[in-house]
Amino acid sequence: MSAELLGIIIACLSLIIAFMGYQLNKQRQRLQADQHIKSESEKEAEVRTSLLYISRGVDDIKVDLKANEKVVAEISERVTRLEESTKQAHDRINEISPKK
Repeated sequence: MSAELLGIIIACLSLIIAFMGYQLNKQRQRLQADQHIKSESEKEAEVRTSLLYISRGVDDIKVDLKANEKVVAEISERVTRLEESTKQAHDRINEISPKK
């Protein structure tokens, strides 16, 4: 083999190796990008799940709050009636008790 032919073969092999290195790097970058997208998607899914859980918790708290407001309104009404009844009872007791 002559030196020129050997030089051409080495140059061709160098080009083939360079091309294969380029393709390998391209595949590695694509794989990393896919892994990044997958990781981001998993994080986003976790955040959405957490937000959904929080939203449901807030809805439950709202329902409980409305129920408590209803109970407080009922208790307030009962206290008002009891105060009126107590006032009437005091008036009746004052009428019964002897005056000095």
